[in-house]
Amino acid sequence: MRANPQAATLDDLSMWVGSGRVYSEDQPVGSSGRSARQAIDDVADAEALGIRRAILSERYNLKHASTFLGIAAGRTSRIDLATGVMAIRSRHPLLTAAMGATMHAAVGPRLVLGVGKSEPAWIDRDGQGRATTYQEVIDYVDILRRLWRGEQVTYSGPAGRFEKMALGDCYEGTPPQVWYGTIGNPLGARTASHPVFDGAMLWPCMTPEAVHNAVTRIRGAAESNNRDPSSIRIIAPVITAPELSEHETRALAHARLITYATWPGYDEVFAKINNWNIAPFKAIAAHPMFTAMPDVSADLSFHREELMDPASLVPDAWIEESCAIGSVKACAAKLKEFKDAGADEIATYGSTPAQNAALVAAWRDMKAS
Repeated sequence: MRANPQAATLDDLSMWVGSGRVYSEDQPVGSSGRSARQAIDDVADAEALGIRRAILSERYNLKHASTFLGIAAGRTSRIDLATGVMAIRSRHPLLTAAMGATMHAAVGPRLVLGVGKSEPAWIDRDGQGRATTYQEVIDYVDILRRLWRGEQVTYSGPAGRFEKMALGDCYEGTPPQVWYGTIGNPLGARTASHPVFDGAMLWPCMTPEAVHNAVTRIRGAAESNNRDPSSIRIIAPVITAPELSEHETRALAHARLITYATWPGYDEVFAKINNWNIAPFKAIAAHPMFTAMPDVSADLSFHREELMDPASLVPDAWIEESCAIGSVKACAAKLKEFKDAGADEIATYGSTPAQNAALVAAWRDMKAS
């Protein structure tokens, strides 16, 4: 797919690319899987459609964010490029600051860094296996901002110990935006409202009501801290499957929810925020595929196409509530529900630009009417 390269940019519609596990080799047209190379092509296609930004959730295998976004930047000229929720302990802050400065120096101010606590716990710089704290994330981002300003940073705290750390050569322009990844619980909302963050990335598979509650908490926390609530841009990722086959829809939606449901503790989180019954989650966890997984979750152990059997345990009502599926018109109306819930920006999730081309056109028409 190569759409009109002159399509006007939509200010409130973005796309996740290469969602979930990717393959080493290109996958057939119509498959829910993508190779790393195809995901790069998807960024160029998203730009051609007029999408505002392309977002990549990093993995430490075939989806290394610095490499992927660097190549994507060279293939495009306008679209913003963003990491998903990058684990802050995956990089020394000097390396993250250098990544942002290099991207902006090379291709202009197009990078958004999404960061978060990330679980399960990374080993910290003291060799401890404790969970990342909210304060650690805030301090880490504050260090990045100081480095981008050209400061020499000496710091000792939850983010580590650094002595006279500096970039040296700095990008003399707008620094990267930094967004906080959160489901919008009270502590997460308070963190997202901190002045070091420009925006917040919510999670896929949240219902419009859950998004509304998260937005309300984040903007309320900002107001309590004397920050303009509108200065925080909030993006809601939504799985989309416009007029796709039933098999493809279930692979993109039901199977994707499986990958979240099997992360330790996430079943209770989703049940709580979406007001869903916990029983189907327990039935999913008991499926024979997951009793001896090689990794901590189905998301790291299987591709979506391999999860179709346990995906049958996901209630269709959950997908109808939290995803945009069915006709293009129905999908556009569902995306509007998330905008009406308070999200500043929607990001399609799971499906490709080619699969979403008609939906993008419908969204453009809806905004114009």
